[in-house]
Amino acid sequence: MTTPEKISGFATPAGTARYRAHFEGQATGELPIAVGHFRETAQHLNLTSLGMGTYLGPLDAQTSLDMQQAAERSVMSGAINVLDTAVNYRYQLSERALAQAVRHLLAHGVQRDELFICSKNGFISPDAEMQARGEDFRAWFQQRYLASGKMTPEDIAGGMHCMAPAYLDDQLNQSLNNLGLETLDLMYLHNAAESQIPEVGRAVFMERLKLAFEFYERARTENRIRYYGLATWNCFRVDPDESEEYLSLETVVKLAERVGGPDHGFRFVQLPFNLALTEALTLGSQPVDDERVSFLEAAMALNIGVFTSVPLLQGQLLNQPMPVFAGLETAAQACLQFVRSQPGVLAPLVGHKHPVHVADNNHVATLPPMALSELEAALSR
Repeated sequence: MTTPEKISGFATPAGTARYRAHFEGQATGELPIAVGHFRETAQHLNLTSLGMGTYLGPLDAQTSLDMQQAAERSVMSGAINVLDTAVNYRYQLSERALAQAVRHLLAHGVQRDELFICSKNGFISPDAEMQARGEDFRAWFQQRYLASGKMTPEDIAGGMHCMAPAYLDDQLNQSLNNLGLETLDLMYLHNAAESQIPEVGRAVFMERLKLAFEFYERARTENRIRYYGLATWNCFRVDPDESEEYLSLETVVKLAERVGGPDHGFRFVQLPFNLALTEALTLGSQPVDDERVSFLEAAMALNIGVFTSVPLLQGQLLNQPMPVFAGLETAAQACLQFVRSQPGVLAPLVGHKHPVHVADNNHVATLPPMALSELEAALSR
């Protein structure tokens, strides 16, 4: 079997504006997409205020097909042009499912420059297809990475995470191969602070982060990525006096400036935020110009775009009491509307595969995000 030629291109201001113009306020797709559903980033990219995540699901062909079709439907409806994955999600099968979706979308008139495609690296990821063939992943890993000198055992934190530039380089290439792309719009370093700081300490972590940023900047010059960021769990949602995992966004931005200059590629962060995990909005833990503010305030001040994960808390919020938002009928829709209406949030990333859930979540795009005053009034009722 011949490998399909990789898809060239990347999200552009012109391409994403074209996608926006085709759907916003129009009845050209499956849904009447509301005026105001799109956000313009600091890079002048027009992105939907909903994104699709690809984290969960068993390692079977049906799940991959469901994920592929959900991505296709979401993009073709005009609800979503932000697609998020990671090399370790479903042991690389999620990236491969998105590859199929992107090829089908391009065959049906969508253009590569209209889509903002993100992945993550850093975790050590088995390969589900290798596993299905009965191959020994441990022996393969030992030979490919340790025996070759691409990493040392000391580079691996907690037996599962590595920031060594040679490993990140290898994993970026693996993601590009899995996705069938020449260029990735955004590569996140995945849960680095949470995985590394408790193991190696802050000083070693910051030196490793510097080397990782230097690698990402080189990858930008090679047109393998456009931007890079941090996909996180705890580090931006904890108090610096109470958790060793804490990270200052201002410090990270200054590091990126030292590595890449004023045009550095560190422009996005991902972190959990939902009706239960509100720390990004409520915890004043981030210093900006000697004043402590919330993470979302810091991100706006530092010109960092924010995507949020687990808007439904992996389904745990769906049976909880929900605020009532006009025009929305389900708990999932209320969860998404809450997140996308917060100043400083570009889009919540929602994982969906079943057609009913896809339709339910995408329906949120028929309404604009709420103004802060409207949101506060609804939450106070």
